[in-house]
Amino acid sequence: MMNASVVSAVTFSAAAGGREEAAAPRHLPVMAQEIGEGLVLRPGGVFVDATVNGGGHAARFLKVLPADNAYLGLDLDAGALERAGRRLGEFNSRVVLTRSSFARLAEAVGPFAGRVTNVLFDLGLSSDQLADGSRGFSFKVSGSLNMRFDADEDSLTAAAVVNTFAEDELADVIYEFGEERRSRAIARAIVARRADRSFDDAADLAEVVARAVRGRHGRIHPATRTFQALRIFVNDELGALARALPQAADVLASGGRLFVISYHSLEDRIVKRFYREAGERGELRILTRKPLRPGAEEVRANPRSRSARLRIAEKV
Repeated sequence: MMNASVVSAVTFSAAAGGREEAAAPRHLPVMAQEIGEGLVLRPGGVFVDATVNGGGHAARFLKVLPADNAYLGLDLDAGALERAGRRLGEFNSRVVLTRSSFARLAEAVGPFAGRVTNVLFDLGLSSDQLADGSRGFSFKVSGSLNMRFDADEDSLTAAAVVNTFAEDELADVIYEFGEERRSRAIARAIVARRADRSFDDAADLAEVVARAVRGRHGRIHPATRTFQALRIFVNDELGALARALPQAADVLASGGRLFVISYHSLEDRIVKRFYREAGERGELRILTRKPLRPGAEEVRANPRSRSARLRIAEKV
């Protein structure tokens, strides 16, 4: 199996699959207007999309970037790369899609080094991933408790965590990565239930979590933070982000810009701290002292964008 931290030898052509055969992607690119207004439009440049997913941002930005700009899209999810390849077929000569963790961003950039004008991280899950029951990301869809971005990798799954971790270890994961104050009660409920039957279905887990914290989460689903915690832990999302940001700053050409969209405080703290420290070293100039948020119109059209926070910095 492929190690998640290593760039895959497989590069997906943007023309793969020919005409669009699959259903239209469900995912809407978040804060595309705000990012588009800040793009560096330099001849010969390269846009690095560290989380290309289904190509939503790419389809928007390739229409405004100079015609000689290349677009490098990275993703660990093979299905996302296939969707992006179909969606971006018209831009085939300009697009390279590579199966890679952004934790190895510098290696993936490779021959484009020195030409990178924009780097984007959109750290959220896509609607397509949430809707795929085989992935286990959503508490609303019955399906396998996998939660790995690279579904082919031989590594820890969410099912392994909830079925094998000791109660205190499980509570710590849920508290640290989900900021869930009821983590002890949730862990206790999970361990009690698995004594009779192990967990292998996402909806089943969500039901147990909901009963443990019934009426305590206001407008959000009571399993939201637990599912967030498991996904972050299984994929080492915070560690990967902390390793990726310095690489993104290093590969940027002078005057290039780094865009990061985060969706919860754990991610945003890492981004904010990195920008501040890089700014103090004279490496980056922070362009957003406070994170930009999506406008009311975008939130109405795409409610999942409501928690997005965009921070922008420029390479000195």
